[in-house]
Amino acid sequence: MRLIKYFVLAIIAIGLVAVALANRGTMTLRLLPDALADLAGINFELTLPIFIVILGTFLLGLFFGFIWEWLREHKHRATAKTEQRERERLEQEVRKVSPPVETGDDVLAILDGR
Repeated sequence: MRLIKYFVLAIIAIGLVAVALANRGTMTLRLLPDALADLAGINFELTLPIFIVILGTFLLGLFFGFIWEWLREHKHRATAKTEQRERERLEQEVRKVSPPVETGDDVLAILDGR
């Protein structure tokens, strides 16, 4: 299983290197279109290799996807935690209420959890 994991990681690494080598040209990213930048007086530009833009966009999408799923699943985690606390409270209550049975039968003691 470990060998398969390393094989898949090697294929991904080779793919990333191939994308990086094929997209070495530069790209200029601008915050605003030229007309709007002249009007606002803000002209922020960033020149990067294309492969960094591609990989950065991919990683940014993964990050936002993970955050979205974490927020979406919050209600399920909260419900599970509430149910776990309730179960533990009920188990403690059952232990307090039920008196210990001294029948001398080891099988019944195991089944009762005592």
